[in-house]
Amino acid sequence: MTMMGGRFPQGAEGVGQTVASFPTYEAAQKAVSTLIAGDVPARDIAIVGQGLRSVERVTGRLGYASAARSGAINGLLLGLLFSAILVIGSPSVPIQAFVGVLFVGIAIGMLLSIVTYSFVRRRRDYASVMQVVADHYEVTVTAAGIHRARQILGPQSAPEPAAAPAAPASTPADATEPPRYGERVAPTSEPDDGGVDAPDATPSPDDPSADQGAPRRG
Repeated sequence: MTMMGGRFPQGAEGVGQTVASFPTYEAAQKAVSTLIAGDVPARDIAIVGQGLRSVERVTGRLGYASAARSGAINGLLLGLLFSAILVIGSPSVPIQAFVGVLFVGIAIGMLLSIVTYSFVRRRRDYASVMQVVADHYEVTVTAAGIHRARQILGPQSAPEPAAAPAAPASTPADATEPPRYGERVAPTSEPDDGGVDAPDATPSPDDPSADQGAPRRG
């Protein structure tokens, strides 16, 4: 891209290193003014727009009436230009000629606008304004003034890294799932008997059945 007779080098290396980033172009302009006021050479500074995109804003609907109206305005300006040339070339021209040139300019402007709209109305029946915008704007400075620029604007804080998502808590294995091959199985506890005490295995001395199995003397 050429500008003012010069050519910008391609790539980020040609415009230097980024010293600041701003969400709007106006903020980047203020930063450039601050750098220039701080004795940073203006030719070492550049504004680089990142994430360029085009935005077409629709301003209204077109029709023969609107086309004639806009053509009349353009024709009026054209008539004023011709009238000024006529007056400068002939100062003694009557006022009727001046007004006549104005009306001729208006008529020519309306006719041209209506004819142009009749050709494009099938493809485009609305008026719009095209604009190129960027997501953010970076102020870059070449190596000759990078240290001075960083002293003026200050170091750019690096964005904090996003926190890693927490690992999901491990869920206990399902008790009904069979053990895998080679996996050690922990011993299971005895089933609950519902709170009922087991009968005592020691026989009572008053129990007559206890004497049947005991040996007798004499």
